[in-house]
Amino acid sequence: MSTTLDRRKRYLQIALNSSPSEAREIVGSLPQSDRILLEAGTPLIKQFGIECVRFIKDLRPQSYVVADLKTMDRGETEVILAKQGGASAAVCLGQAPVETINSFIQSCEKYELDSMVDMMNVEAPIKILRKLKKQPTVVILHRGVDEEAFNHDKPIPYIQINKVRATFDVLIAIAGGDTVREVQRAIFNDANIVVVWKEFYQSTSHTAEIAGEFLKQIK
Repeated sequence: MSTTLDRRKRYLQIALNSSPSEAREIVGSLPQSDRILLEAGTPLIKQFGIECVRFIKDLRPQSYVVADLKTMDRGETEVILAKQGGASAAVCLGQAPVETINSFIQSCEKYELDSMVDMMNVEAPIKILRKLKKQPTVVILHRGVDEEAFNHDKPIPYIQINKVRATFDVLIAIAGGDTVREVQRAIFNDANIVVVWKEFYQSTSHTAEIAGEFLKQIK
């Protein structure tokens, strides 16, 4: 599957989860960089609908926008929604039925979106990937927010990066860490994309500075 993402680059994916007005402030303060990916987060989409994807796209028309739909069923239907919203990529859960993931990946190819499969709470992502007819563009290795909050010993799944990369020709995103150190570790472990959200939930006077610091870490 072709993608506008460059395998030679490392990307910072900023998940926007609060409101369209906060998204406008945050996006407006971000540095111009083709290494920043914007995400319409699941809470944002659930509260404001698929229109918020188009809203984010319109804030920075040249940007790459991810619709984090966390699809569990109706793979093609949800891909069509993401396409209508102007998304560059959409997200399906690795816990979804294999039939749904296959439909999702096939539909992303059909409608010219990148497919991302989120392996949150999947113990062995390669077991899921082996069952698929085609591989997604991106595999997301993810420690969930509630997992982190209620289980402080739950590690970010850096260990899975090499396991997936050794077998499958996919890009790999790491989600679940928001500190500079965690971003550094993700890049050290050879992730292509680092997903962050906590520092970008609300716009502050430090938003641009934080984004710039994260970008330095992922060179």
